[in-house]
Amino acid sequence: MATLFEQLGGAEAVNLAVDKFYERVLADERIKHFFAKTDMAKQRAHQKAFLTYAFGGTDKYSGSNMREAHKALVLEQGLNHEHFDAVAEDLMLTLEEMGVSEELRAQVAAIATAPQHKRDVLNQ
Repeated sequence: MATLFEQLGGAEAVNLAVDKFYERVLADERIKHFFAKTDMAKQRAHQKAFLTYAFGGTDKYSGSNMREAHKALVLEQGLNHEHFDAVAEDLMLTLEEMGVSEELRAQVAAIATAPQHKRDVLNQ
């Protein structure tokens, strides 16, 4: 059975999705301020590596865990549920714009918005 990574189109599709996703995020008034001081080339590379891992494209991931990666955003900038939901919405809109099927978008959403994932991002 093909992994979600493979079903989405592999590295090429994930790379394109991440680039389009961040274009949307950086235009989103609800959340763009969280990226004002971010090295976006590094952020895109990190996100591509993370999604490759999360979608089954590799079993190795060496990036920061979600709690550590978002801790300062929660404590210093007030990252909360509304912001998390805005990011998830932007991801889903990006995938829809790219023509990803509803079935695959649902699988991505299940991973991206899993309760434990949300708790980790929001340091709860």
